[in-house]
Amino acid sequence: MRHKPLIALATFAAALAGPAVAQVPPFGSPHQSLTDRHRFEMDRLRLQADQRDLFARQQALESSLTRNRIQSGRADGLNLPETSRPYTITPEATRSTLTIQTQRRETVVRGVTQIDDWLDRGPR
Repeated sequence: MRHKPLIALATFAAALAGPAVAQVPPFGSPHQSLTDRHRFEMDRLRLQADQRDLFARQQALESSLTRNRIQSGRADGLNLPETSRPYTITPEATRSTLTIQTQRRETVVRGVTQIDDWLDRGPR
């Protein structure tokens, strides 16, 4: 909520940048002194630096908000019920998991050997 003024300020600065740049007279005019051209260029560069600074601040605020959102999501995950925590695995669950993994591995090996046999077949 407190970031809204900075975002509004950045939007306001960006809105002012268009007309300010458009009002700069073209360089190379014979009636314009070198000092005036330098002053106009310095004003343009200052305005550009201010815009970049405001954009960097806005990005920093958004990244901190995202970081806080992620950290709060992690903190919510720590309040899991006792039965759903991964470190409370029973021996029966471990046995069934190992059985399933063994069956899956044997199925994969069976399929691979069929492919190997097909690839190793001789010319017909």
